[in-house]
Amino acid sequence: MTVIRAWLKEIRPHQWAKNLLIFLPGLAAHLHWDRAQVIQSLSGFAAFSFLASAVYVINDLVDQPNDRVHPTKRNRPVAAGRISPGAAIAGAVLLVALAVAATWRLPRDFQLTLMVYLAITTAYSFLLKRRILLDVICLASLYTIRVVAGSTLVAAPLSQWFLAFSIFFFFSLALVKRVAELRPLMAESDQPVAGRGYAATDLPTLTSLGTGASMASALVYCLYITSAEVTLLYRHPKMLWVGLPLFLYWAGRVWLLTTRGRMNEDPVVFALKDRMSYLIAAGFMITIVIAA
Repeated sequence: MTVIRAWLKEIRPHQWAKNLLIFLPGLAAHLHWDRAQVIQSLSGFAAFSFLASAVYVINDLVDQPNDRVHPTKRNRPVAAGRISPGAAIAGAVLLVALAVAATWRLPRDFQLTLMVYLAITTAYSFLLKRRILLDVICLASLYTIRVVAGSTLVAAPLSQWFLAFSIFFFFSLALVKRVAELRPLMAESDQPVAGRGYAATDLPTLTSLGTGASMASALVYCLYITSAEVTLLYRHPKMLWVGLPLFLYWAGRVWLLTTRGRMNEDPVVFALKDRMSYLIAAGFMITIVIAA
């Protein structure tokens, strides 16, 4: 049981929630799902989940020296020695094989998108995570790639509005993750964080970039609901304005909690545990249903 718990902690199944982004293009396009599209989307979700877990294992192998001196990451199974490097490599290979198997009958465009995801995550683990700003741009790209992959699974056209919103929104979330991770480490020292390259003086700039990206995504949302395109999908598009203050409240609250040092290192994990996030999401969905 101890080994199973170690592996469950290592592959981070709670992070698979990010892969639900695969379903968003179909939902945003008001797609009438058939059985084949549901199966393809579920297979794509599985493929991304297996591959993401493989990348977590690889990342932990690469980061062992830094993780062992980190106040929380030193408890990760690889860094703590509960999973040996050899077992971790074997596990990563198995997870990649499962991801490949899940994509066997999926569209070629999805397979290519998954390969791009793997290439970027590999570059992130070995190089980009140590480059300031490139690391957060890389993380934001990985979120957006999931959205692009989802559109290939159901042949749903990917709105440029939706794509622009995704880029700004996920860039903001990536900066939340980085600021939340760096704040406690930089409270004790002004020296750059090992393996990251950021210094304490960078936190105000990162926060400004993140809050600015949130406001940019809100602006894109406003432009979208006033566009001609929205009238093709919604009978009462003006109701979508109700979603704007809900989004502004959630984004503002996330950044306030982050600057106060009360944010989990990963905003997705935070949202999954936060009751207010569920209430805001429910309100947003009700608004969309009424608008439709």
